[in-house]
Parts: sequence; C-alpha cells; structure tokens
Amino acid sequence: MELAELLGLVTSVLDGLGVPYLVTGSMATIAYGEPRLTNDIDVVVRLSAHQVGPLCDAFPEDAFYVAREAALDAVQRGGQFNILHPGSGLKVDVMVAEDSAFNASRFGRGRVLAVAKGVAADFASPEDVVLKKLEYYREGGSEKHLRDIAGVLRIVGPELDRGYIAEWAERLAVLELWERVSQAVGPPDDR
Repeated sequence: MELAELLGLVTSVLDGLGVPYLVTGSMATIAYGEPRLTNDIDVVVRLSAHQVGPLCDAFPEDAFYVAREAALDAVQRGGQFNILHPGSGLKVDVMVAEDSAFNASRFGRGRVLAVAKGVAADFASPEDVVLKKLEYYREGGSEKHLRDIAGVLRIVGPELDRGYIAEWAERLAVLELWERVSQAVGPPDDR
C-alpha cells in the first residue's frame, strides 16, 4: 500500500461516517511546501464516541491494527490514536480535536487538495499548518518543524495570510517564534 492509497482509504472512511477531518502535519507541509520523506499521515478529526466502533470496523484486523480502546480514550479524554498498516509500515496518527477557538477557525478554513489520481482530501490551510508547526517546535524543539515552515513560506509565499498567522501566533503564544522564522526566510516573493 502506498501513502496516497492509505490517505484515500482513511478519508473515504471518515467522509462515509460524516466525520469532519483535516490532513495536517508532514503531508500538509509537503502539499504546500517542499518535498521530504514521510511514512505517516496526520489527521485531526472531530470524532464522537458513537463513531469509534464503525471507524475501527472499517479497517479489517487482517490488514490493519487499530486499538478500539485507545480510540475511545482519545475521544473521551482528548488525544490521539493510530491506524497501522503493518504490511507497508505506514501509520495514520488520528488526533481528536479539542473544542477550542483555534480548532473552530482551522476547521472553517480547510481546503480540498488532490493528492493523487482520484484521491482528494480536506487539508488544513497553509496558515494553520504553519501555526501548528510553530506549536510543535515550541513543545519539542525539533528542527524539522522549522524546515517545514520555511518550505511552506518559500513555496506559498505571497499567498499566505500573514496577518492571520500573526494574530493566531500571538493567541497561541508563538508570536516571537513566528517573527524569527518569518524574518529568517525573508519577505514573500511577489513573482
């Protein structure tokens, strides 16, 4: 199984169950920025407890591993669970969205992107991807998040709503980091 095929399967299941979702993380930074290797898919969802059973059942045990208890716990307490495809080594990190103003904003700003022939998915906006990467960097310090942000800034450049990013960066307590990264990459190219 290829990454795009797994993404298509997961998003088809989510759509079929009426679960709002956004592809985020490395898949989103690749879609908006510069290519890099990844073997996982990050999806933020608005999943309810009654949707956990049908979601888990949609991934047959002979091909996938999904811990039903972990999925239910993620819904009840907030958090994440995984959908694993051992045959390919691919993984989907499913993060249950907390009820917050930022999540309300980013779910309202999602956009549909084609990722392969016949596969389209709901992606977080590039601005929201940058904001989450800023938060991840603040929490863990991994340089890959800064490289991902820089890639999005270089590729999407003038199309980015930098006012939106600055407003939310302040609210999310990552404004200083946003200013530092933005300055390091330089002004948007007006090509």
